[in-house]
Amino acid sequence: MRKHYDMIAIGAGSGGLSAVERASEYGKKCAVVEVNQVGGTCVNVGCVPKKVMWFAANAAQTIKNSNGFGFDISINDFSWTKLKDGRENYINGINEWYDGYLEKLGIDYFHGFGKLIDKNTISVNGENLTADTIVLSPGGEPSVPKIEGAKYGITSDGFFELNELPKRVAVVGGGYIGVELAGVLNSLGSEVSLFVRSQKLLNGFDELIQSSLENDYREHGIKIEFGTSIDKISKDKTLHTNKGDFSGYEQIIWTVGRDPLTQHLGLENAGVKTDQRGFILTNKFQKTNIGNIYALGDATGRAPLTPVAIAAGRRLSDRLYNNMKNRRLSYENIPTVVFTHPPIGTIGMTEEEARKKFKNVKVYQSQFTPMADALSDHKTTTALKLVCVNNNEKVVGCHIMGHGADEMLQGFAVAIKMGATKKQFDDTVAIHPTSAEELVTMR
Repeated sequence: MRKHYDMIAIGAGSGGLSAVERASEYGKKCAVVEVNQVGGTCVNVGCVPKKVMWFAANAAQTIKNSNGFGFDISINDFSWTKLKDGRENYINGINEWYDGYLEKLGIDYFHGFGKLIDKNTISVNGENLTADTIVLSPGGEPSVPKIEGAKYGITSDGFFELNELPKRVAVVGGGYIGVELAGVLNSLGSEVSLFVRSQKLLNGFDELIQSSLENDYREHGIKIEFGTSIDKISKDKTLHTNKGDFSGYEQIIWTVGRDPLTQHLGLENAGVKTDQRGFILTNKFQKTNIGNIYALGDATGRAPLTPVAIAAGRRLSDRLYNNMKNRRLSYENIPTVVFTHPPIGTIGMTEEEARKKFKNVKVYQSQFTPMADALSDHKTTTALKLVCVNNNEKVVGCHIMGHGADEMLQGFAVAIKMGATKKQFDDTVAIHPTSAEELVTMR
């Protein structure tokens, strides 16, 4: 392997891989350095294993709902071990595929800890590599609160290491990861309690989504304790909180945010600046304060989503190596999905955000029981909202909760990214009978 490259990425997750992949397509010699597994958080302890567990939870719900459609079915057994083994085999297959893929592209892979020596030099496994361009995409790790007894809980990483389904679980945190894990565990048979510091689930989401998810989760047996802060954890996994003590849990899962993996990168050796939490500061072109060093993904603290890191990485190499001078990722109107039960899809402004920015705001919304649950005892809610502004009613926000929300949002996101108006939504012929048709028929 050579020692000098056009581009080196520290971090073989979504951002780093995408940058060197695209650069290699333009004939550049690249290397990627990773201390853990290729694929980063998403492949190994994030999106991929989470989605496998979500599908498993959906299968459990389908079995429970089958009686309403005339089936006489009972769950004779559920093997957490078989599910875990299948999930790990699937992930291992992805990891093995990456090895051949990187070799095919001519990208050198270094397994080890990468550290900046100066603005053009990285040390890994005792040797120095140099590059004209360095991309920092080390990712993040789950946060653990600095309280007494925090070690008695596990993080989302620890969730994927569990060898059996816990009977009673306390999930601390009401963000993306917290509500996703709560839904999976509840559907698979755990008794789940959610402890949330704020007064709403999913801070920053539209109120319709927040309230609809809360109602559905409560109806399906998930206990939610709002306004709760954890003071300490006892060895027997008792939570001592501002609202009293809660005990009897087999597992406590911390889902209170993620921290950037930047503290040991040697950023100070190259003069790269971070904020107080350690997130790397960049401009709109992903450039740090050091001209040849760029940063992508979760370590920048902006929209920590796999497709965001991929898009930013590809656009970076397009600009650097294919003469696309203004090519960059826009962080506006980024669609995202939360894999709750049912799933949530959202893009653009919430109603509250729109009313703060625009004088003329009109909202269209609908709530109903979807046909998929019409004959089921286990009913869920479908909730949809369009946020429109100005006289032409440009759609600046779309918020969906319900069966299929994860799939239907992608197409509507294209329309909203293109600046669609409510009239253009209305002029689209509905597909019937579907939940999605409500988005083009609401009055």
